Amino acid sequence: MKSTTLLAVVSTATLALARKCHDIKVPVSISAENMVFDLEPPTTEIDVTNFYLNLAQQGANFPGALTTGTAKVSGHYVLQTTYCEPDDGPGHTLQVMTHGVGFDRSYWDLPFQAPKYSYVAEAVDVHGYSTLTWDRLGVGMSTHPDDTVNETQLALEVAALKALTKRLRAGKVCDIPTPYHSIVHLGHSFGSAITYNLVNDDPKISQGIVLTGFSQISDFLGQFALGANFVPVREVAALAARYEEGYIAAGSAVGVHIAFLPPGGEFDPDILDFGFAHAQPHTTGELLTVGVGTGEINAFAGPCMIITGERDVPFCGGDCMGTAPVDGKFDNLIQASAPMFPQASVFNATVVPKAAHGLHFGYSAPDVFATILDFLGTQV
Repeated sequence: MKSTTLLAVVSTATLALARKCHDIKVPVSISAENMVFDLEPPTTEIDVTNFYLNLAQQGANFPGALTTGTAKVSGHYVLQTTYCEPDDGPGHTLQVMTHGVGFDRSYWDLPFQAPKYSYVAEAVDVHGYSTLTWDRLGVGMSTHPDDTVNETQLALEVAALKALTKRLRAGKVCDIPTPYHSIVHLGHSFGSAITYNLVNDDPKISQGIVLTGFSQISDFLGQFALGANFVPVREVAALAARYEEGYIAAGSAVGVHIAFLPPGGEFDPDILDFGFAHAQPHTTGELLTVGVGTGEINAFAGPCMIITGERDVPFCGGDCMGTAPVDGKFDNLIQASAPMFPQASVFNATVVPKAAHGLHFGYSAPDVFATILDFLGTQV
């Protein structure tokens, strides 16, 4: 097992900007055993605030108190994806990337000062990978399920990612005729929780995983829930016309800063405005199920990296190098996940100095990209 603190890594390659990308809609028919919550979707500012105050209450069993059982959810959905490959043809490995709460698939290929903040550009143009990003259910141009409490939950999104991966591996996605036998999965935050559950449910579905903006310390999620200043989606002008009532989004740039960006001048102020202008909503069901399955020992036997910013609020309380929640048993809070991967061929826990939860939004983003790609290049 390996634990590291990120050092400056500068890519010596020059971006060729020669990748070929196109958008693809992928239909999937999926089912999942979802949790059933006795809760109406919060649609007013007071209702949303009350929801997060209850969710963040110390020692409370708020989600558990609402649970009335489980139920099978089935449906036909459309996933909006973007596929990229090098100009000279498909890459040697396909990276499938799942974004977190507050973003859509563009998180992995930010158009802000392109290509400086684009992980996709580095992966494809410099390292020769193919990539596929997708809008999670309920986000962006993928299907927006009607039930934001009992339908759009973690389990259904795991099923969507599994179906998508199997089609990619079999070469059954339109406009991607190549069957990819080598696929790795990257996730951010909620996307990391989805990825964690994916490979625990089907350990051979992936040749490697990278979980960003993630730990298995749940003590601090309340700070994120309250600090992000969540409001009903109808109160965010950029989103109100595209989403039905029941969706929730950050209500201010201050909320985006608290949730995703570090203090101390470690980011371009303009990227904060960009981040708020392009922020996306989430559902109540997602927040109620974000921790489902992540407390289970994972059966995945391939290489695993967890990489998180030192000042990450939701998963570290703003200090991933701290050890208080784990009584000093590990070097940092990211390394505390090592026992959850007893069969991993390699486990790498990396803390990014001065970065926060939104790893792609800080000045250190290029170093983060290089570190992830170095890990994948040596292990997969």
